[in-house]
Amino acid sequence: MTSPDIIIAIDGYSSTGKSSFAKLLAKELDFLYLDSGALYRGVTLFAQEQGYITADNVISPELEQALQTLDLHFSSDNSCFIGERCIEKEIRSMKVSSQVSPIATVPYIRSWVDCLLHRFASCGRVVMDGRDIGTTVFPDAQIKIFMTASEQVRARRRYDELLAKGQNPDLEEVKANLKERDYIDSHRETSPLARAEDSFLLDNSDMTLKEEVEWVKGLIRGRFLLYD
Repeated sequence: MTSPDIIIAIDGYSSTGKSSFAKLLAKELDFLYLDSGALYRGVTLFAQEQGYITADNVISPELEQALQTLDLHFSSDNSCFIGERCIEKEIRSMKVSSQVSPIATVPYIRSWVDCLLHRFASCGRVVMDGRDIGTTVFPDAQIKIFMTASEQVRARRRYDELLAKGQNPDLEEVKANLKERDYIDSHRETSPLARAEDSFLLDNSDMTLKEEVEWVKGLIRGRFLLYD
């Protein structure tokens, strides 16, 4: 399907499969895929390794200045890098997951990430996923989607994802982490997780990725009166 040069914003709860869905959709439409969550995870990893965040989530004010020298970017295959180092594996760990929400509540960090996203999306034809893409980062996106799924389905997806990466997760710990992240993301002062009024709700508890992609293609066809 040929699509106009639009921005597709995908928001929703963690472990709803936003990234997998957005990547496949971008491939199907020949769009650029941007994972805002990976950028926040990259900042979190950087803060952990450089000692800017403690075990009890105290963030050093020195991190704000340090961000100005952080070369965080995506490669041509959408892998996340710091400089020449691929950090895809590290940013998906439970260690990073446990501190990414506190990092993402900091206004200057959100502003820094937003600037990166606007730079990457300057020419349109972009699919982005995160927690405030349609409400804060790109409120004028032509297609907005808010994703959700049942708590049990989300926990199992995250658990299986960690197993596939060679980790040894505990399902109850994964559930607790998801609940904590949901609360923090929904109650943070800056750009809380919320469904945009003009977004389309996608509950994918019982859907395959292929079905999700066909669903959004239908939205685009209807919005822009396109025909295959």
